[in-house]
Amino acid sequence: MMSKKALPAPSPVARKYPGSGTQQDPYVVDWDSEEDPENPLNFPNCKKWIITSQLAFATWTISFGSSVYSGGLETMARDLNISDNVAILGLSLYVLGFALGPLANLCSHGRDVWTTIRLFYYPCGIRCISTRRMFGGTQRLCTAVVQVFHRHFWLFTPIIGPIVGGAVVMKLEWHFNFWLMFIFSVLSLLSGAIFTPETYAPVLLRRRTNKLARGSNGIVHYVSIHDCGRPKSIAQALLTTFSRPFVFLVTEPIVLCVALYISIVYGTLYALFAAFPIVFQQHHHFTSAQNGLAFIGIGIGIILGLASTPIQNRVYWRAIEKSETGRAAPEARLHQAMVGGVLIPIGLFWFAFSVSPSVHWIVPIVGSAFFGMGISQILQSLTSYLMDAYELYFASAVASTIVLRSVCAAFLPQVVPSMFSRLGDETAMCVFGVLGLICTPIPFLFWASLCRYYSPVHNFTYLLPLQRYGRWIRTKSSVAYKEPLSDSSSEITRCETQSEKDVEHP
Repeated sequence: MMSKKALPAPSPVARKYPGSGTQQDPYVVDWDSEEDPENPLNFPNCKKWIITSQLAFATWTISFGSSVYSGGLETMARDLNISDNVAILGLSLYVLGFALGPLANLCSHGRDVWTTIRLFYYPCGIRCISTRRMFGGTQRLCTAVVQVFHRHFWLFTPIIGPIVGGAVVMKLEWHFNFWLMFIFSVLSLLSGAIFTPETYAPVLLRRRTNKLARGSNGIVHYVSIHDCGRPKSIAQALLTTFSRPFVFLVTEPIVLCVALYISIVYGTLYALFAAFPIVFQQHHHFTSAQNGLAFIGIGIGIILGLASTPIQNRVYWRAIEKSETGRAAPEARLHQAMVGGVLIPIGLFWFAFSVSPSVHWIVPIVGSAFFGMGISQILQSLTSYLMDAYELYFASAVASTIVLRSVCAAFLPQVVPSMFSRLGDETAMCVFGVLGLICTPIPFLFWASLCRYYSPVHNFTYLLPLQRYGRWIRTKSSVAYKEPLSDSSSEITRCETQSEKDVEHP
């Protein structure tokens, strides 16, 4: 007989878990109820705010480091006698590191790993300060490994970096920007170690399962509900984790289109970090501090884009109220993206046609505000769309976009100096405007069809006739319960539901 003291208290002994407790049919451990106090969703609001604030600060630190570097590009290139491409290399390598973190899906393996990886902050910060050379900047890609979470808080951060970095260069020297990175990194490390507990449900249930098994001395067998059907081999789990983002890019039309769109606008943002010193410092003769202040236009646009979120939320909640199932279709998240998709090419073409030194400098800065508004709306809306469309596979879907967007953000700044010198400022910026214009129809197509193509990882699927034109209306339903609707001209055929309800494998 098992002692009650050997069992976890209080919740695991509160009820009988499904199963017989044998090796072939173990007890399946789940939350005891919707009010289970160990469920992170039931944490006190104060604790939730502390955790969220710490994670937001960690994300802010990483994004800040990716852009504060650009505040001293011109001064650093002059002091070290290097070309613009070599100076920008530090920024490119840093952003390229963003592509590495999501591949490991580190958040699935517990907060200890998360905290340990943050120890990279120390050597990368010290190396930047001690060398005071170009390669010191490249070492900062270590901090990018922890960029696993995708949140809207970081949207404004890259704009703060050039403003602060330019002011620091004017008052001190360009390498003092690395001191700022080091200080924020240490604060992020300490706050993460103190305030961030484990909040990933599969890990918490796995711990509960192991505790129950130890309490029975291994006589009774338990398994977490999230571990049912998981690959037993570590090699299989690693292969699945590393390959899934790339598989999504190849097999998921939605992920591919969203990833391409986000990559272009995100890469354009980082291309502007390299373009602004050329436009404003070289051609408008701005100082480093003034060049940083030129990013205020994008910053104001981002704030306005974030301010439109309540409007999008109101539209989304209205869609929920109209839904018979109490859940809106994922495509109801796309209204912001449709507005942002129009604003991005407007802002880029405005900037392109007013970038000449003969035009007052405020005109291109005003144009950049439209770009900032558009990029904030695009990133918010499309990320929320992926969250609703893929749910438990959201991490892998977003990892796919992060990998592709990080590669673009690393590559595009490298081509900026050559583009601007060979094509001229106006034509070079028009190239980015054309790229944004090509992507503009993507959210409109998703919203107009209100459909998702067949996907083996969706919890539901529809078979849609392939027509060039037409508006296909899909029921606004939850993942488990779906109701097909009829278009005025044709009937949407519903395929067999795939009841894949397990979380993605770590």
